Amino acid sequence: LRLLIDKGELSCWHKNGTPTMKIVAFVCSLLVAGASTFSVGSVSSFTGTHISTVMEPAARAHHSKSSSLEMMRHRKRVPKLGKPADQRKALLRALTTEIIRHGRIKTTAVRAKAVRKHVDHMVELGKRGDLHARRQALGWIYDKDLVHALFEAAPERYGERNGGYTRVLRTMPRQGDNAKMAVIELV
Repeated sequence: LRLLIDKGELSCWHKNGTPTMKIVAFVCSLLVAGASTFSVGSVSSFTGTHISTVMEPAARAHHSKSSSLEMMRHRKRVPKLGKPADQRKALLRALTTEIIRHGRIKTTAVRAKAVRKHVDHMVELGKRGDLHARRQALGWIYDKDLVHALFEAAPERYGERNGGYTRVLRTMPRQGDNAKMAVIELV
């Protein structure tokens, strides 16, 4: 086996003078791999990122969704609840309205802990009782009559209490998906 590099040409020859196809393919693949390592726009494999390639716009959109880099949420105390911001706000408003209407509801433990803050805030607004507080409560609670009932009952019911208007009690996990369940109730 002889490897000849003559004037920029590469050729592999067997003893009998014929080039070997496997050797030619192997050497060509080495040259292509070496050339692609030093090409413009590529990233070294030592960084752990993939080599950038030209993609069609539809493929690029799908690629950006699947490999989006998200940072860790250290000390971020807003529970995301697996929903976008608008859906999360609507869910919390609905849960707040139902807790104030019924006094207690059964929901998942994470949702109960997330809505506790909003229910306590609505009770605080009810205790204050001024016009601005009433308008803030009307902007959050869906039922207008429920807001008026809250503003009538909250001062005498929670007058001496300084916070902690709700209680979260854990219950048995949900049957279908084993999610942690809780009952949240007004104290």
